[in-house]
Amino acid sequence: MCGLAGFLAPALEAGAECQVITSMLSLIRHRGPDEAGYCVDDGAALGAVRLSIVDPASGAQPMTDPTNRHWICFNGELYNHVELRQELRALGRTFRTHSDTEVVLRAWIEWGPRCLTRFNGAFSFVIRDALTGDLHLARDRYGKRPLFYIDRPGEFLFASEMKAFQAFPGFRFELAPRELASIFSVWTPLPDRTPFKVIRQLAPGHVLTLRGEHRQLRAYEQLRLNAAPFTGSAAEAQDLVHETLRRSVELRLRSDVEVGVYLSGGLDSSIVTGLAADLSPHELRTFSVEFEERDFDESGSQRAVVEHFGTRHTSIVVSGADIADNFPAAVRHAEVPAFRTAFVPMYLLSRQVREEGVKTVLSGEGADEAFLGYSLFRETLLRVNWNDLSDGERRDRIALLHPELAHFSPAHRSHLTGLFGQFATERLPGLFSHELRYQNGRFAARLLQDAAEPFADLMTLVRDTAGYAALSPTQKAQWLEFKTLLVGYLLSTQGERMSLAHGVENRCPFLDPDVVRAAASVNLRFNDGFEEKAILKRAFHGELPESVLARRKQPYRAPGSAVFKEHRPDYLDLVLSRAELAKIDGINPVFAERLATKVMTTPVAEISTKEDQAFVLLLTTAVLNQQFVANREAYMGTPSDAVLKLRRTVDHRRTALTTGGGR
Repeated sequence: MCGLAGFLAPALEAGAECQVITSMLSLIRHRGPDEAGYCVDDGAALGAVRLSIVDPASGAQPMTDPTNRHWICFNGELYNHVELRQELRALGRTFRTHSDTEVVLRAWIEWGPRCLTRFNGAFSFVIRDALTGDLHLARDRYGKRPLFYIDRPGEFLFASEMKAFQAFPGFRFELAPRELASIFSVWTPLPDRTPFKVIRQLAPGHVLTLRGEHRQLRAYEQLRLNAAPFTGSAAEAQDLVHETLRRSVELRLRSDVEVGVYLSGGLDSSIVTGLAADLSPHELRTFSVEFEERDFDESGSQRAVVEHFGTRHTSIVVSGADIADNFPAAVRHAEVPAFRTAFVPMYLLSRQVREEGVKTVLSGEGADEAFLGYSLFRETLLRVNWNDLSDGERRDRIALLHPELAHFSPAHRSHLTGLFGQFATERLPGLFSHELRYQNGRFAARLLQDAAEPFADLMTLVRDTAGYAALSPTQKAQWLEFKTLLVGYLLSTQGERMSLAHGVENRCPFLDPDVVRAAASVNLRFNDGFEEKAILKRAFHGELPESVLARRKQPYRAPGSAVFKEHRPDYLDLVLSRAELAKIDGINPVFAERLATKVMTTPVAEISTKEDQAFVLLLTTAVLNQQFVANREAYMGTPSDAVLKLRRTVDHRRTALTTGGGR
């Protein structure tokens, strides 16, 4: 795992390349506290900070091939690097290291962009051809690792985190109101967007090539959810799921450092824990978040799994004060507005993991998207068939959706029946599955002066995506989850960004392409979809604690706006002052102030979910505006204590007198 940064900027002041790339890398040094390196040419630079996981001794970056023509900076892990190395050796290729970075480089040289479909990993990388000047950027198929870029006349910048751009001469952050409208309504940026003007991210499964002034952006792999139905028996399907997941965990335990597990106590992380405990060469270490507030705490389930598998366990207890105190620092690492505070406890957990000497963890992200775990999928099935069900059947199905939520109790069934009836036909083209959820987003969009149709860009995206129209309603719901909440929040804000804030790499066994394909082939083949993740429970029956198998899904949550009401941090003034709100480009200060005041003065029980989410979106946006647009040190939170450790520097500038490093 690493962080990368660089630029092509011929007009940059002569001789400034080393200083600029060093400054960019310093801003993301938390991602790679073990070492750093860069390669510079006239008006160009390529650099990386490294978290040493595979081949710590000889995997320094940037890395080049024996001819010094191709240079790579690689962020992430290639889990099948052993098999690809063997394949390349059979073709006569030789290797100087044992690192997966060299496998990626040699595969690119051998097969070009076609190598990307062979990769099983979590990655983003940049390769520069020193002979032609071509620059290639690529990102993994599910977007597990980020890659941002700025493409302006005369300069092209790229980095694993947007904050690196603050070090480039002349660049200034500006919020983009149109993107904020989409983020507030969908809860996350769209796959190639960010909250800032001129900054884009490379979408998952895409590769971008720069050749002079020419740009070629293309998808090397589409998200495929309509796999051929599994033709075997239910028992054979369970075996397929079990063995595919076991192999995925086995691949992700490949490491030259210890690998732990994030354990929530739910089904998905319990499966990962069980498989890792069986396959790990050492005593497995697990890590969890507990909450002082019992409504959010899952420590009982966590302890049951720990005792069942005998793991060496560490947990942290998070209070409302902890969330309020660490909110600005976590927001700075997230770099996007968030609709809930659950990313802050993960920021604190990764800090604890790193302090205990663990660099790599497995987690359960992707299971709900792949195996239809969310109630959203059951809601979609219910609404699709609404007009074919009797009143009794409708009430029974509604009762199965959210038994853990008070507003789904029997007292609310009549209201819910009417609500579901209103949304039994599509209103937003292509977004049928999410229309109920997006009502909360439409409310949040009122925070903006001109939100127009906040779902317009998402509707355009699904309209223009080949094959989307042919998907079933459930598959469309999956597609939307993969492309929005998973990549834009769970894998990034709550996942990768919080882990890498403290130099911890997260790996997701459920997002192995073979696992996703297996899930697509068995979903809804052996049940009607109203039994939560039935195939997973049956595949691991007898291996997990019975309490885990019988437990209804409890989404990972953390206290929301109530935290700020109770603890009143200084930065709360950013949303309680109309004058401060007016400084945020695009925000409607009147509505925003009214919402913030209501949240701060109304009993917590009387604040609706949509108001709570809109408030957190507003507060994160206000903090981001101070951190990135105003660049005010007081709002940055606790800075990283990582030090930039330059190990490899290579200077190809015509004006250079020496070439350093070379290792």
